Amino acid sequence: MSSNKPPLLPDATRDLARFGAALRYDDIPAEVITRIKLSLLDSLGCCLFGATLPWTKKVAALAEQEAAKPVATLIGLGRKTSASLAALVNGTSGHAFELDDIHKESIVHAGSIATPVALGLGEMNVLKSGKTSGRDVLTAMVAGYEIGHRVGNAATMRLFFRGFHPQGTSGAFVSAATAARMLNLDAKQFQHALGMAGSQAGGLMAAQEGAMVKRFHSGRAAQSGIYAAQLAADGFTGILDALEAPYGGYLSTYSDKPNPSRLTDGLGKTWETLNVGYKPHASVTSIHSALDALSELMKEHGLKAADIGRVETGLSPMTHVHCAWEYKAQGVTAAQMNLYYGMAVIALDGAAFTEQFREARLSDPQILDFISRITAHVDPEIETMGAPFRHASRVKITARNGKVYEKLSLHRRGSPENPLSPEEVVHKFRNVVAPCMDKTAAEKIITTVNQFETLADISTVMPLLGAAVRTPKIML
Repeated sequence: MSSNKPPLLPDATRDLARFGAALRYDDIPAEVITRIKLSLLDSLGCCLFGATLPWTKKVAALAEQEAAKPVATLIGLGRKTSASLAALVNGTSGHAFELDDIHKESIVHAGSIATPVALGLGEMNVLKSGKTSGRDVLTAMVAGYEIGHRVGNAATMRLFFRGFHPQGTSGAFVSAATAARMLNLDAKQFQHALGMAGSQAGGLMAAQEGAMVKRFHSGRAAQSGIYAAQLAADGFTGILDALEAPYGGYLSTYSDKPNPSRLTDGLGKTWETLNVGYKPHASVTSIHSALDALSELMKEHGLKAADIGRVETGLSPMTHVHCAWEYKAQGVTAAQMNLYYGMAVIALDGAAFTEQFREARLSDPQILDFISRITAHVDPEIETMGAPFRHASRVKITARNGKVYEKLSLHRRGSPENPLSPEEVVHKFRNVVAPCMDKTAAEKIITTVNQFETLADISTVMPLLGAAVRTPKIML
């Protein structure tokens, strides 16, 4: 079936491919390089901790069974496999514990996709051409961040409301663009790679209610982009108008109300990489402002969990659909995606980090008791603010003594509007990896990433990233 309708935005796929193919390190503003290095560090922390988790180990075991030529490092696992299988495993580990970076408008965690793709293909390139520089990796990651986030922007939240997981769908374009730039594809080959990425995109949001496969969506997106770029390099063809096609195109299929102008608005001038934020909590980003507001109210008024009789939480429609479903102890994934569980551990522990999502805590009677005191609803004021405030929340505490405390939180900690400082991102990295690796090794990684653009050859640092980490006691 064909369509007589005009394209959603003529030549959008071509224009993004031309941008990605032409991108050079010297074209990228210094502030964007600084941000992408923070994302690299943040993503490596996620991969290293994620390598200890059972879902990552299962995917790694699957990859190992294929006995592929060992050219690319499995981060934190002490062995190698092919670039595509390494991306599958490392992409899964990067998204394995809800700690990876987030671009709010596109709803994509690009770090857990672009980082494994760029490093894996970088190692493969070393075997072919002799070296891959740190600048090569950073440039490719920026290409992935810029193009993939624009695809997610254009798909809008309607992609999510239709039940698709942005990480597995729009994330495939992050990977394809990163891979195409790492393989130095020309503009036409790059366009074919993007055209193949759209056909491989996939991921269902029902996975959030307990399934390990949510983590796998990220790994598959990373692997799919590598396949797309490698095939394009060999003359395999993709859909040249994959993004803008009026029938069967990515936007026309995955979103019932796309905004195609967001694909190329300000391309090369407005850098979407700068709109990436970082997570201080190990849970879905949508609930972070509610966690922040509850924590701040308790600190400001000296409240303990036992002092609280009721918590009412006002949310955007998207967050209410996404996270305010009845909590059941269905596994770590479900707990990390659930508003009520997150607020309960904030109230009881003052934190929602790795320790709070141990299997042993998921049915804790104290947590279940506090959950019974929480309600959630769509807040009319937040709803009228629209998509830019979909992470906003209003938290109202009624104490057992009858006193009422309320806070409206418009921007979560770690968002571009309320950012973590570079020092806080480094602090997060240290905390994430502390249970699974030695401090000396962690500090070497921090120093290396801080100077990443000066590396003549990344192969000198990959053994440091590939060394096997230990399974943390908190996850046993």
